[in-house]
Amino acid sequence: MTSVADTAARTAPKSRKPIDGWRWVGRIFLLLMLLYTAVPMIWMLLTSIKSGFAAMQFPPQWWPNEPTLASYQKLLDPTNSVGQDFLHFFWNSLYVSTVTTVLSVVVAVPAAYAFSRFTFPGRKFLFFAVLLRNMFPAVIFLVPLFILMRLLGLVNTHGSLILTYLTFGLPLAIWLLRGFYDNIPVQLEQAARIDGATRFQAFILIVMPLSVPGIIATAIYSFIGAWNEYIFAYTFLNKNDQLTLPVGIQRFFSENTTDFPGLMAASFMMSVPVVVLFLVLQRYFVRALTEGAVKH
Repeated sequence: MTSVADTAARTAPKSRKPIDGWRWVGRIFLLLMLLYTAVPMIWMLLTSIKSGFAAMQFPPQWWPNEPTLASYQKLLDPTNSVGQDFLHFFWNSLYVSTVTTVLSVVVAVPAAYAFSRFTFPGRKFLFFAVLLRNMFPAVIFLVPLFILMRLLGLVNTHGSLILTYLTFGLPLAIWLLRGFYDNIPVQLEQAARIDGATRFQAFILIVMPLSVPGIIATAIYSFIGAWNEYIFAYTFLNKNDQLTLPVGIQRFFSENTTDFPGLMAASFMMSVPVVVLFLVLQRYFVRALTEGAVKH
């Protein structure tokens, strides 16, 4: 026979879990940010498969009545002038971004390791002095850098862009890797030294494998920065065969009309390598940011 207390407990309404208002606010905010970033990409893709007349219609149509891939065929066809220019610009951007990325990693890795492991006079001042450049907008350095590149004979060469991107990308790359090295226990290197390894061997065999996520994150940052840069590429390069994609897609603008489907197709194809690179390597990027920000 059940007691009165047990019966009352079973018949009493179960208490509902309180609603976390801030969590829902965060979810709504993330949804709005997703729409804010995704809608322009969707509109760009849909415009790229429209005809020139459909792209100029008002009110605009989200989905074209007669979708076409003519703009993409035109861009990827090396037999016409537009395709030749686009593929050439694409190769220039890929070359400049890849070389900048490799050099950034080669320079940032030992620099960040030195800031993390060694003590030397002016270490703290020098580390923050490296970050000082990020306090100023890039346009402030435009004229001095152009004069410097002209004196060095690097105007209208990809070397001017590689040197500039390397200079502007290294501060954050060093800061990112230094935070990552700080979280690798120094005892691992000491154990390798006790076993007979030199400091360089301990760095190559112990530290480097553990720092792969940080190196990949640095490479992603350097590549994206060089791939999307416009101001210096527009200033330093004037020859058509040297232009990169951000400057080259201006050719779709003319005095009387603009090829909006072609412009959107070129812009979409320009964004594809960066999106694919980030999606493939995003777990390393997030891991490097979190491990570099928290001291164990």
